[in-house]
Amino acid sequence: KLQISTKRNKKLIFPLQRRYLPQRALLRKRSPPNKSERKCVMTVNILAVGDVCGKTGIDYLNKNLASIKKLHNITFTVINGENANVVGITPAQAENIFSAGADVITLGNHTWTRYEIKEYLDTNKRILRPANFALCCPGMGHGVYNTAFGEVAVINLMGRFTLDSNTDNPFYVADEILSGLTTKIILVDMHAEATSEKAALGFYLDGRVSAVWGTHTHVQTSDGGILPSGSGFITDLGMTGPAVSVLGIDPNQSIGKFLGEPPRRYEAAEGAGKMEGAVFTIDTETGKCLKVEALRMM
Repeated sequence: KLQISTKRNKKLIFPLQRRYLPQRALLRKRSPPNKSERKCVMTVNILAVGDVCGKTGIDYLNKNLASIKKLHNITFTVINGENANVVGITPAQAENIFSAGADVITLGNHTWTRYEIKEYLDTNKRILRPANFALCCPGMGHGVYNTAFGEVAVINLMGRFTLDSNTDNPFYVADEILSGLTTKIILVDMHAEATSEKAALGFYLDGRVSAVWGTHTHVQTSDGGILPSGSGFITDLGMTGPAVSVLGIDPNQSIGKFLGEPPRRYEAAEGAGKMEGAVFTIDTETGKCLKVEALRMM
């Protein structure tokens, strides 16, 4: 008569039984983690707002930015204001944007269009011009700001492709700035024409900064997301200004330009406004981006 060892049976059968136990049963067998093992992740929501264009853009921010920040639980706001005067920005317009709720204003290729901004750039450290402008230029290209959740660094850079500006290489300038920063949350506004230049900078800085976003083209892109090493990225935030327009400009003027009419000063379109930008959710402990959400408010 064949006899089977019970001990041997248990050894053979138990692993198979355990393997095929329902997942719910396996979960019941696990011990809850100790309090010391539980990690509380603190996050903050950073709002980046696309190029403010003309009076319509400024008015939209004054009427709506406070409620938008409350809706999305925003703790820090960076706004590109280089088109607040349609071309360039005045000190009064910058103050208006700060009053609307901006913590930092970034600029771009139209920085020097309004000469009265020069002295203002030297006296107000919350407005930045591209860091890769010549060292003799007024103002600063990056800043570190104290907040309730720690320090936040903001870097303003400008691309070189087709912008015809006498600027240093933004990639090397970013390296130099980052070498002197110890903050965990670092935000970068790359004001550039070429989507390839903006995307390349995003990957170049991936893992070294919390977020990189593009400005200048006034058209929001649909590629917002997190890069492989944890930096948030979107190629272009879009525009804050007239909703029915050609990049904020009166459509008839833009049509006339392409038909060959003599050039003239840009005129902002009239009508209802909109705001475009993105919300970056950042882990304050690691500085990594956890989520990117593009916004378009009409």
